[in-house]
Amino acid sequence: MNEKTLNQIALAMVADGKGLLAADESTGTIEKRFNSIKVENTEANRQAYRDMLFTTAGFEQHTSGVILFEETLFQKALDGTPFSKLLQSKGVIPGIKVDKGAKDLVGAPGELVTEGLDGLRERLAKYHEAGARFAKWRAVITIGNGIPSDYCIHTNAHALARYAALCQEAGIVPIVEPEVLMDADNTIEVCEDVTNRTLAAVFDELGKQRVLLEGMVLKPNMVISGKKCSVQADRKAVAVATLRTLKRHVPSAVPGIAFLSGGQSDEDATAHLDEMNKLGPNPWKLTFSYGRALQAAALKAWGGTNADAGRKAHLHRAKMNGLAALGQWSAALEKSA
Repeated sequence: MNEKTLNQIALAMVADGKGLLAADESTGTIEKRFNSIKVENTEANRQAYRDMLFTTAGFEQHTSGVILFEETLFQKALDGTPFSKLLQSKGVIPGIKVDKGAKDLVGAPGELVTEGLDGLRERLAKYHEAGARFAKWRAVITIGNGIPSDYCIHTNAHALARYAALCQEAGIVPIVEPEVLMDADNTIEVCEDVTNRTLAAVFDELGKQRVLLEGMVLKPNMVISGKKCSVQADRKAVAVATLRTLKRHVPSAVPGIAFLSGGQSDEDATAHLDEMNKLGPNPWKLTFSYGRALQAAALKAWGGTNADAGRKAHLHRAKMNGLAALGQWSAALEKSA
């Protein structure tokens, strides 16, 4: 493990005004996206869609790295250039999703544990050779009646730390992603409590397993009201609660925090990030690692055939989130109004 190199990569991932494009949808997940625009889920169409995103002129000004699905890491662009080399030529760091998905946790009805540790050391060596310099592992924490249990939180925290240690051994920066879902009817206060419990367990395990904090990036949920809650916290309340929670548990040694959007609308995800950066300075860089919140407009505009329209929509969303990562999004909107 080269600590200096890991730290340099992690810092580059959270560079000022830049964030991460999560383009790591599994074959099953991207089928749902394609169904929404009536495009068949074939390898050729997946290749064409990712090609449209990655060949967007200027997106690298707002994008530090791209999280890829395994298929995409080994695919080529339409001009024959391997996607990893195409991204590197733009100064964008290729990354890779390495977990194998969340499965039912034994003895814990309604709770999940992420799998994928078996054979991970060997896979990481292969991914590094293919150009990946960071990785992602998502743990899922569900809020419900009597859950999450401590059992679920600690099982997922342990797996996240094992994954992170293996990544650093391979010269790959781990994105540590403990996601508290926002799908239930819980209040923002319940989300804050569960996120506190989750982050406390995660950083306890990271310490026990000797993970270099300076060589990782945290990808947490924002502290937000559940989608089905009758009272939705406003943007300022979300920003304040999220920062309060992070400051309690995330050491300043961590270079940066790249939030997941978690099913928020495009604008809400951008606005919440912007609000948090306006409340700075913070102990770490705050940026984005968005999938749907960056891609939804581009996917619709592309529609399977219109690459130019897709690129235009992609660049706009990348630029808006780049401004939010600087705390300048709302000011830019007011200026243009």
